[in-house]
Amino acid sequence: MMRDVHLAPETDEDDLYSGYNDYNATFDTEDLENDAAFQQALRTSHGRRPPVTAKIPGTSASRPLATGFGVSFCSLFYSLFLFKDGVARPMTAVHAAGYTRGAMRGSAFDPLGQGRGPAPPLEMKNEDSPEEKMKQLEKKVNELVEESCVANSCGDLKLALEKAKEAGRKERVLVRQREQIAAAENINLDLTYSVLFNLASQYAANEMYAEALNTYQVIVKNKMFSNGGRLKVNMGNIYLKQRNYSKAIKFYRMALDQIPGVHVEMRIKIMHNIGVAFIKTGQYADAINSFGHIMGTSPNLKAGFNLILCYFAVGDRDQMKRAFQMLIAVPLEIDYEDKYISPNDDPHTNLLIEAIKKDSLREMEHERKTMAEKYIMTAAKLIAPAIETSFAVGYDWCVEVVKASHYVELANDLEINKAIMYLRQKDFNQAVETLKMFEKKDSRVKSAAATNLSFLCYLENELTEASNYADLAVNSDRYNPSALTNKGNTVFASGDYEKAAEFYKEALRNDSSCTEALYNLGLTYKKLNRIDEALDCFLKLHAILRNSAQVLYQIASIYEIMEDPNQAIEWLMQLISVVPTDSHVLSKLGELYDNEGDKSQAFQYYFESYRYFPSNIEVIEWLGAYYIDTQFCEKAIQYFERAALIQPTQVKWQLMVASCYRRSGNYQKALDTYKEIHRKFPENVECLRFLVRLCTDMGLKEVQEYVTKLKRVEKLKEMREQRVKSGRDGSTTSLFTKGERLSVKLRSLSGANEPYESSSNKEIDASYVDPLGPQAERPKTAIRKKTEEDDFADEELGEDLLPE
Repeated sequence: MMRDVHLAPETDEDDLYSGYNDYNATFDTEDLENDAAFQQALRTSHGRRPPVTAKIPGTSASRPLATGFGVSFCSLFYSLFLFKDGVARPMTAVHAAGYTRGAMRGSAFDPLGQGRGPAPPLEMKNEDSPEEKMKQLEKKVNELVEESCVANSCGDLKLALEKAKEAGRKERVLVRQREQIAAAENINLDLTYSVLFNLASQYAANEMYAEALNTYQVIVKNKMFSNGGRLKVNMGNIYLKQRNYSKAIKFYRMALDQIPGVHVEMRIKIMHNIGVAFIKTGQYADAINSFGHIMGTSPNLKAGFNLILCYFAVGDRDQMKRAFQMLIAVPLEIDYEDKYISPNDDPHTNLLIEAIKKDSLREMEHERKTMAEKYIMTAAKLIAPAIETSFAVGYDWCVEVVKASHYVELANDLEINKAIMYLRQKDFNQAVETLKMFEKKDSRVKSAAATNLSFLCYLENELTEASNYADLAVNSDRYNPSALTNKGNTVFASGDYEKAAEFYKEALRNDSSCTEALYNLGLTYKKLNRIDEALDCFLKLHAILRNSAQVLYQIASIYEIMEDPNQAIEWLMQLISVVPTDSHVLSKLGELYDNEGDKSQAFQYYFESYRYFPSNIEVIEWLGAYYIDTQFCEKAIQYFERAALIQPTQVKWQLMVASCYRRSGNYQKALDTYKEIHRKFPENVECLRFLVRLCTDMGLKEVQEYVTKLKRVEKLKEMREQRVKSGRDGSTTSLFTKGERLSVKLRSLSGANEPYESSSNKEIDASYVDPLGPQAERPKTAIRKKTEEDDFADEELGEDLLPE
């Protein structure tokens, strides 16, 4: 250090370096051993007396001065600087952060000061404070809103609404508490908005539309909710569900005005809803404007299809074609099948491709493509008959447009639909010619066309052609379940049920959801008398088609075959809940109840069957017999007259009508009916016998006339029987003998064999058999019983027996 060198004369004002070379002897440590003050401080800090607590001027804290050699310089610092010349100097340095140099040498790092004793306790929350209570209440409200949303997602709409209401009540309590402590500016508007919005949504989900609209109105009218105007879309949706289309359109437009133009997708959806509402009201021109704007801004499949519907409704052919072209041009934003084709034989690449073929993205793409094909096919079938002079020309135009797009595979499907349209118009020749055009196409289309041709031939009972086309369809596509089902049908029609069952099983292996194959397999097992397997098939089919009348009837029929009438009745009861006007099912229920002996239930179902189909002879006969058994012959007459109208050539129904009149005591009407029967059927022996018996009982003069006719008819009948007997062999003779025995039996049942004399003195058989059966005995209550004669009437009584 240059202590003695001076570059300029030393002055008090001009010397810039004055004081630079001044030396403070305090920092000279070479003579510390001879410094008495330092040595005294050193001995004191070695611990010969307790450490002193130095009061630092200017502070409110005192701290012990640490002892030990490692901090002797600190003692020296306090002695020399803070108390130099007996005057205290202010402490300006920052205190240490919880540790000292001496502690670092002999102990572990302890920033929390645990070595110096327990840390001061944390400040405890006051749970009874109003602010803390409001925080807990706010937390509870959030939890209730979350629980409401979870319940709604799980399908428990009632619980979701209850939770939403409870959240609304607690939120109102929270708002009142904040207002009471004059903290209204701290109200959580986001929480209020979420509670009200969730409550309105739950009201709408539970179809409580009035309450939902009121809740939405509270949000919309509150200017503090900046985005509340968007909820007018939800209000429009509710009005649309209520079929209040004018208000729905009004709220959609109000919401559209409050949504910025940057939200393109949302505006497009609102415009779509407005278009749908216009369609509902029949305002097709306004709907066309809405959907046209969408197709010009952001085209999508639904808007394009709805635009076609609107043009179809107004009958604009040119615009229908234009809209169809716009629908086909809608981009699907999928890569189609390119990325699912392996460029080489790399096994890792093949595994990757197989993995992505079944992932969720692939399923989404497949669903989008399927939806696009459905819209296009439906639109083509709709407009094809309307855009040209004939539907065939219209289909041809649609096919050409489709072939020019990336939906090339739909062209063949349209051609097949063209054939189906021919079938609907009953132009079978054109349908067959159209389908035969696909015989040179690829395997999938060829299989579909051959399947339809097989079906047509099967319906026309051309089993050979049906079998040939079914073979062609199966050979073209072995995994086509419809082709296998048709092949099984042709084999089933030929009677080979075992082979038919194999085709149906193969169709089910290829497509387990092929309900036609499963139903036909059940019928096949039923034909093979494998009842349990047939029942399994139909029960599986019932799980798929819950309300199929055919399946329910087959299950009931199988239970009837298994002699379980209770189960059969139960399944038939399910069936009439699906088809309550099926007369055959009702008559079947009546038959089952009749077999069980429940005549009242049987009558109810037979009567219902007759009401829906009054031409069933079996039902009519049962109802007539029921009224005869219950001795209400007058009511049976109308049923037998109905049967006589249905089968006018059957004399038995008219005989039953006459017998009903006779049993009811109306003999004159019975006689007139028999005369009318004799006029229509002059050779009927039973009618003549009834006429003879009635004329005899009524004492009419016409009895001899009918006796003569009866003899002549019997003679003709005998001659006819003799001719038949002479022309047949012994087997026929035995059959005729059996007929004679039956005639004798009927005569014995009639109980009326009064002879009529003829000119040849031959006894005339005027007996008859009542077609209604023997008349039931009625209780004789109107006639007084004869008093029994006294056993002692002829004896004389003695005087002793006479009264006194």
